[in-house]
Amino acid sequence: QVQLVESGGGLVESGGSLRLSCAASGINLGSYAMGWYRQASGKPRELVARFSRLGGPDIANSVKGRFTISRDNAKNTVDLQMNSLKPEDTAVYYCVAGWYSGSYYQETYRGQGTQVTVSS
Repeated sequence: QVQLVESGGGLVESGGSLRLSCAASGINLGSYAMGWYRQASGKPRELVARFSRLGGPDIANSVKGRFTISRDNAKNTVDLQMNSLKPEDTAVYYCVAGWYSGSYYQETYRGQGTQVTVSS
């Protein structure tokens, strides 16, 4: 059974930092293009950060310079370091595992999500 389990969410003041972690079981994260998405209440889901087809990170413009995605294949984890958090970063953050077909990203697995709340 495949599981992606996120952790590290919580309540933080504006300007603060959080580090989200996604731990996988049942799959080898090294075989997937891993990423983080988020969904704020009443808004569509949006990409936050994802490893590209060539392996480098793709970071959303809204978080560029503040968020960093990293992976540890030995530990089978992928992390999202979030600095200089803003109230508009408040959302449920999801870890996803997928693959590329050409330029099209196909999501295969998704975690249950972790809530991040940034107070002003």
